[in-house]
Amino acid sequence: MLKIDQRGGITGVGYEGSDLEGFVRRLRHLGVTMLIDVRLNPISRKRGFSKTALSTALADAGIVYEHMRELGNPKWNRAGFGGTSDELRDARDVYAQSLDGSDARECLERVALATQRHMVAVMCFEAEEHRCHRQLVLEAVRERFSYQISA
Repeated sequence: MLKIDQRGGITGVGYEGSDLEGFVRRLRHLGVTMLIDVRLNPISRKRGFSKTALSTALADAGIVYEHMRELGNPKWNRAGFGGTSDELRDARDVYAQSLDGSDARECLERVALATQRHMVAVMCFEAEEHRCHRQLVLEAVRERFSYQISA
């Protein structure tokens, strides 16, 4: 977790293996005040984790919710994140290239700005961050906007 000051910072979270109540409790324990959902499609078979239900539960807990579809990983690229080390490397490379697009860059800037006011959690399903595209989002925010964020 990168901590900015007492108000801001950024971390990544996955909800795999969590129920909604436990997930919200975990966010509160981390001091999260804003959750950025980086799933391409914010739907889930897991009760409570689709966009409307999740945003309502978070609002009740005092956590701001924002979905950033532009930072989602295309379905056709997801298998590589769960594959061999070569497949993972290739999938990460493909996703990293998508972060160079203007819509993605704008979202990354919005995430970086949010870390100045909020403790931000970047969320996707996958529990293992190194197997999820959100790790690349976190790295991009930290690298590209280091002038705004300091460790």
